[in-house]
Amino acid sequence: MTSDTTLTPEQILSAAEDVLRRFGPAKATVVDIARTLGVSHGSVYRHFPSKAALREAVTQRWLDQEHESLQAITVETGSAGERLHRWLATLFAAKRKKALDDPELFATYLVLVGENSHTVDGHLDTLTAQLAHIIQDGIWQGEFSAVPVAPTARSVFQATAHFHDPGHAGEWADERRAIADFESLWSLLHAGLRGKWGNGEPAPRPAKK
Repeated sequence: MTSDTTLTPEQILSAAEDVLRRFGPAKATVVDIARTLGVSHGSVYRHFPSKAALREAVTQRWLDQEHESLQAITVETGSAGERLHRWLATLFAAKRKKALDDPELFATYLVLVGENSHTVDGHLDTLTAQLAHIIQDGIWQGEFSAVPVAPTARSVFQATAHFHDPGHAGEWADERRAIADFESLWSLLHAGLRGKWGNGEPAPRPAKK
C-alpha cells in the first residue's frame, strides 16, 4: 500500500495502466486507480488535476517509451544507412511487441491516443525530427544524395506507416512475412536515398532491348 505522502506521479501512471488493462478506458475511474494504490482519490488529483489530464499523461508515457531507444540510435556516429534501418526496425519491433504481447492494453491505448491528438502530434514531430537528423548525417557523409531533409523525413515515416501505424496491427502477426515486407520496403527506400535523382535529377531510364 502506498501512503499519500510518498505517492509519486510514476506510481499513479503505473496503477492507471493496470486499471485500464483490467477495466478498459470506458469503465476505468480515478477511484479505481486510487483504490489500487491504497490512497484517496484526492491524493491522485493532487498530482493530476483531472481525469482527462491523467489519461493524457498515461498516453504521453506510453508514447515516450519509444523515444529513448530511438534517440540513442539517432545520435550515434556510424553509417547513416545502417542507423536509419535500425531505427525503423526498432520502431517496428516495439509497436509489434505492444500489439501482440498485450492486445487488450494496446486496444485501450488506441482509444486514449484518439482522445489526445495534440499529444500524438508532438510524438510524431519527435520521431520525424530523429529521422531528419539521421538523413542529414547521411547527406554530410556522402551516403545519401542531397535530398530536402525535412520533407524526406516525413516521406520515410509515411512510407513505412504499415510497420508502425496501429491501424495495421492486425497484419503483424505473421512475423516472417512482416519482416520480409519491411526489408523489401527498406531496400527500396535506401536505394532512393542513395540515388542521384534525389537532388532533382531524373531517375535513370531502363535500357532499351
